[in-house]
Amino acid sequence: MVNPINAAAAYANTAASTTGPGMAPRNGVSFGDVLEQTAKEVIGDLKQGETMTAKAAVGQADLTDVVQAVTNAEVTLQTVTAVRDKVLSAYQEILRMPI
Repeated sequence: MVNPINAAAAYANTAASTTGPGMAPRNGVSFGDVLEQTAKEVIGDLKQGETMTAKAAVGQADLTDVVQAVTNAEVTLQTVTAVRDKVLSAYQEILRMPI
């Protein structure tokens, strides 16, 4: 699941690692690495929900576990959709800025 604290930490790391004139580059976790890790977590959550649903269809999973996995996948998908919408909105706002 996408964690807002991880997103804030990634932003802080990116802002801190930005180098200006005369500044030495900083080593740390890159924004791309954070995005990659988050994408893998999202895919894992969605796959787990799908797996639990398939197990429930053949009677191999407890209904409570299935509901929990599917709910987690649904919340994760809603979070990803909200982040995508914010990114697109910010991009469109940048495009509307006068030069």
